[in-house]
Amino acid sequence: MVVERNTTVVEGRRSSSGVIIAAIALLIVVIAGVYFLSRGSNSEVAKDNAVAGAANDIGNAAKSVGDAAEGAAEDATN
Repeated sequence: MVVERNTTVVEGRRSSSGVIIAAIALLIVVIAGVYFLSRGSNSEVAKDNAVAGAANDIGNAAKSVGDAAEGAAEDATN
């Protein structure tokens, strides 16, 4: 005697809400990354400007010292 068995596979329809939530989370992470990277760039520019300003101040101070030394040398010879 032959027994036939019928197997029925039922696949449920999956919801796309998980994909939408994952896409929104990924978008938020990307936006946050861009924001923090742009802030880092701005701080680098600020640091570079501060270093340039300090170098300029040192140059001005060196010029003042040179002028004072020149004045003292002239006073000593007169």
